[in-house]
Amino acid sequence: MPSRKALVLVVDDDTRILRMLQRMLEFEGYRVLTAGNGEAALNVFDEVTPDLVLLDIMLPNMDGYTVCQRIREFSQIPIIMITAKSSDKEKIRGLDAGADDYVTKPFSAGDVAARVRAVLRRTTLWDERPEPAFCSRGLVIDFARHTVTVNNEEVNLTATEYRLLSYLARNADRVVTPDQILGKVWGEDYISEPHLLQVSMARLRQKLGDNAKKPRYILTKPGIGYTMMKNT
Repeated sequence: MPSRKALVLVVDDDTRILRMLQRMLEFEGYRVLTAGNGEAALNVFDEVTPDLVLLDIMLPNMDGYTVCQRIREFSQIPIIMITAKSSDKEKIRGLDAGADDYVTKPFSAGDVAARVRAVLRRTTLWDERPEPAFCSRGLVIDFARHTVTVNNEEVNLTATEYRLLSYLARNADRVVTPDQILGKVWGEDYISEPHLLQVSMARLRQKLGDNAKKPRYILTKPGIGYTMMKNT
């Protein structure tokens, strides 16, 4: 049972799934809000900020991708997409919209509960060791304040993107493999999920203004991994 009763917003137009997820999450010790469509979900944010969103993709009027993008305009809370489409293309589209993770239908209550626990644990228990800020070519990562700036302009990162960047910075000038990154940033259960890393890395580079072909901060070592470059 979670020591803190995190608040989870579940968004799905299927009332049976909505009720099942609500009962399961409440049994796990979470507080739960529900919404049957995208507009209703966004209205919730006008009143309260949940700790995590379980968001179905196939919603009437406003699909889950759009809802995720709208949420990302003003909030970086964790989002787990629920999809009936298991293709890599659909998973990548959800991650690219700003989701932190995804669950594919049909799913078991245990699978969803494990994903929720993992995402909340990554968000709340990420190891932030006291250390000086990381600085390189105009990029500054302030570990104490959890802020990132490029040329004095703050960069708005999701929690996952921040953890990814922090891990690379703490291992600057060392090559880290995709499995090492997935295991540390997402957890050991995610080592077989390369799309999580690929999409998050592309999104992170875009926000930093870093061109993969002519990298300023993150260098790809083909067939090996990635390395964060310090000042030269």
